[in-house]
Amino acid sequence: MTTRRDAPSAAETTRRRLFVYNSGFFTQKRLRRILTLSGYRVTTGWPGPDDLVGVWGQSPTAHRGEAIAARSGVGLVRIEDAWLRSLHPGRAKEPPLGLLIDHSGVHYDPSQISDLERLLSTHPLDDTALLDQARGLITRIKEAHLTKFSAVDPSVPTPPPGYVLVLDQSRGDASVTASGADRNRFLEMLFVAQEENPGARIILKTHPEAAAGFRAGYFTEDDLSDHVTCLTEPVSPWTLFEGAVAVYTVSSQLGFEAIFAGHKPRVFGQPFYAGWGLTQDEFPLHRRQRRLSRAQLFAAAMLLYPTWYDPHRDQLCDLATAVEALAAEARVWREDHRGWAASGMRLWKRPHLQRFFGRHRPIQFWNAPPGDTRRQMVWASAALGTPDTAARVEDGFLRSRGLGAALVPPLSLVLDDQGIYYDPTRPSRLEALIAARATLRPDQEARARALIRAITQGALSKYNLGGAASTLPDGQRILVVGQVEDDASITTGTSAIRTNIDLLKAARAAHPSAQLIYKPHPDVEAGLRPGACDTTGLADHVAVRADVVTLLEQVQEVWTMTSLLGFEAVLRRVPVTTLGAPFYAGWGLTTDLGDVPPRRRARPSLPGLVHATLIDYPRYLDPKTGLPCPVEVVVARLATGDLPTPGPGNRMLSKLQGLLASRAAFWR
Repeated sequence: MTTRRDAPSAAETTRRRLFVYNSGFFTQKRLRRILTLSGYRVTTGWPGPDDLVGVWGQSPTAHRGEAIAARSGVGLVRIEDAWLRSLHPGRAKEPPLGLLIDHSGVHYDPSQISDLERLLSTHPLDDTALLDQARGLITRIKEAHLTKFSAVDPSVPTPPPGYVLVLDQSRGDASVTASGADRNRFLEMLFVAQEENPGARIILKTHPEAAAGFRAGYFTEDDLSDHVTCLTEPVSPWTLFEGAVAVYTVSSQLGFEAIFAGHKPRVFGQPFYAGWGLTQDEFPLHRRQRRLSRAQLFAAAMLLYPTWYDPHRDQLCDLATAVEALAAEARVWREDHRGWAASGMRLWKRPHLQRFFGRHRPIQFWNAPPGDTRRQMVWASAALGTPDTAARVEDGFLRSRGLGAALVPPLSLVLDDQGIYYDPTRPSRLEALIAARATLRPDQEARARALIRAITQGALSKYNLGGAASTLPDGQRILVVGQVEDDASITTGTSAIRTNIDLLKAARAAHPSAQLIYKPHPDVEAGLRPGACDTTGLADHVAVRADVVTLLEQVQEVWTMTSLLGFEAVLRRVPVTTLGAPFYAGWGLTTDLGDVPPRRRARPSLPGLVHATLIDYPRYLDPKTGLPCPVEVVVARLATGDLPTPGPGNRMLSKLQGLLASRAAFWR
């Protein structure tokens, strides 16, 4: 899939001219692109009778467009950032994930009815599917700790529960001004919060723009006391809401989010979310008489009103797609912003590791100096002797089109802070995720099932090598999966059966009359790794360079020690027998003859196993845009095959590292 479509959409071919008088509409490419996809052609000059004028909300430059729209008699469009914008405030030069495009007013100004207020007042908001989607996305946004500026860290501790949360805002914020509020209003709010909660601790939550030094807030140090403190750390609002006994706001978006955390915030302004029965309003708008549920408010404000953008496919999208794009970005920031010191990383892998883990602070590929705050990571197979606190890194399960041993860069990597998925001798992050997905929400189940369909219909596997179709003998066909015999999953995950020949013997002993189809590992076939064996008298057919996906469609069962191909068979509902303890064994979805850890007691469904293994655990990088992405983007890229190929530098770096290693061994 290309990042720009080959043919314009209907909206692009019938675009309506939108005249603007703010340079940001031309300098901000994402802003202009979303408007273009929405059916507008951004231009400047004097509008004609069929044109529109666009302004940025009620910004200081909006008066220019307002005056021209009034003089020319054309419609005025007010544009603002959507509720989920980016990691950091817009002043950090990050593009928005969506826009609010309003032809009636602006959502934060109660003096005129906006398109959003009209939706909230008149839309039926009674569609079961719409409200179910809203409930699922509320939970997903909370789970992913997303907010307007999502560079928040759920691991940052919050104060002990029982506090009152008072929300500060950026001084001069348009929503504050439109509500007729000023510093005195904020001081009044703080006074009421203390009066209504005598003796309680008051937490003043600083706005991200104020914390970043872009703008001052309304509260100052003079407002602090023994029981009134200021919170500037990048704490997740969703964890902050959990410990609060009450929430006070003028017009902050956090007040909107507090509603979905179960609060009924006390509101001292007139924001869009006030007046629908979900807030305690100090200054009620009497025209807002309708009573809405949380799901109805969310459906109108988050699903129906905004225009969302998919940065990976360069197209407009639904909220669910935008949420997963932002969730991928936020996960990367949370795991990487403190920085990494890496060891055990081959030279050719380092540029790719920088792209995965060095986006916010470059990786240091040598020992960090004393006092350095970077966390430590190590390639899992080189982890011997490293501290248990070091995170293990390995290739993901949807890796590439081509072998890692052939120096093809990965599209996915896993980062495990507990162990590593292939080592059953100790718990891993993946084990914890699988156990947690024993129960799925409806939206999670639907996503996992859709992912299974996309993978199976796209005939995808870990390496996606393709290969020849095999003509197999008739009868009961059992696929016996060969592996690299010095692979870490063999050395850590097997006991009695540890070689390909012993695996074949065990399968033959259990099925003396079956047709055994032996599939050598691609690295072994390529002569890159050990594991070749003489299958004479044991295998009825050796599937040399065969397409693994086609093989899985032709067999009735799979036998393996620990191969990932066993997971790919489970995903396709082919019965699997394991003789080791791969990550997918022990959960009730396979027949296990190996020594599976007894701690694996959970019984997830297939969608639960897939959700944990392919959605929750790995990190993915879009090879076309270079952005962190959800799994669905990588699946689409692999299905089309439109991927970059490794350059000659990879092989040169690998040879250089091998030469350095051999010289080091000589001098030892």
